Amino acid sequence: MRHKPSLMLFAAGFGTRMGALTATQPKPLIPVAGRALIDHARQVGAEAGLTRQVANAHYLADQIVQHLQGTDVAVSVEAGQILDTGGGLRQALPLLGPGPVATLNTDAVWTGQNPLTQLLHAWDGARMDVLFLLLPANVARSATGRSDFVLGPEGRVDWAKGRQGVLYLGAQILNPDILAAETEKAFSLHGPWTRAMAAGRAFGVIHQGDWCDVGHPGGIAEAEDILRKADVYR
Repeated sequence: MRHKPSLMLFAAGFGTRMGALTATQPKPLIPVAGRALIDHARQVGAEAGLTRQVANAHYLADQIVQHLQGTDVAVSVEAGQILDTGGGLRQALPLLGPGPVATLNTDAVWTGQNPLTQLLHAWDGARMDVLFLLLPANVARSATGRSDFVLGPEGRVDWAKGRQGVLYLGAQILNPDILAAETEKAFSLHGPWTRAMAAGRAFGVIHQGDWCDVGHPGGIAEAEDILRKADVYR
C-alpha cells in the first residue's frame, strides 16, 4: 500500500481474567519474557514500519501514560467511561490521522512472520473495509474450541455461528469510515464488522506463524515458551 496506516494498540481493558495479576497494574504492563505486553505489541508495529502509534487507556490509565512517556506512542485516555474497541478507536482517530488503521490487541504475542506485515501485503482498500489476521481454530494455541469466523474461498469472512472455522488473532487493518454509523459513544467493533461482512468487504489472511492469547494467567508461560523458541519478527 502507498501510505502505511497508523497503529492502534488496544490497552484500556480491565483484565479481569488475569485475577490478582491486574489488581494493581493494567494487563498491558504484565511482563512476558522480561518485557511488558504492550512493548511486545509496539515492537510488532515498529518492525512493520508503523511508526505512528496510539494506545488507549482506561483502567489504571496513569500507569499506561507513565510507561509510555519518552516513547513515540500517543495515549488516548478514556476518562470516566470505558469505550470498548469501537468507541476507543473512534476517540483516538484524531491522534491516528486519516486513512486505514491497523489495530493490535496487547494481550497476545505472535511469532513467525510479522502479523502486521502480512496484513499490509494483503490489504486492498478498493475492495476491503476490514482485513483480519486468522488461524484455523483447530490448530491455534490457546484456542478454547471456538471459531470466530469462517473463511470463504476468495478470502471473505463471515461469523462462524457455531461452525468450525478460524480464530481472530487480535490484529487487523480497517477503514475507519465503517465506524460512522455507530450512534453510541461506547461500542464494540462487532457491529462495524458485521456491516462489512454483509457488504462483502470483510476479508481474512492466515497467519504464517504462532500466536498465544495472554489474557489469562496460564497464557504467560505459554507465551514465553513460544517466544523462546521463535526467531525474531521478520
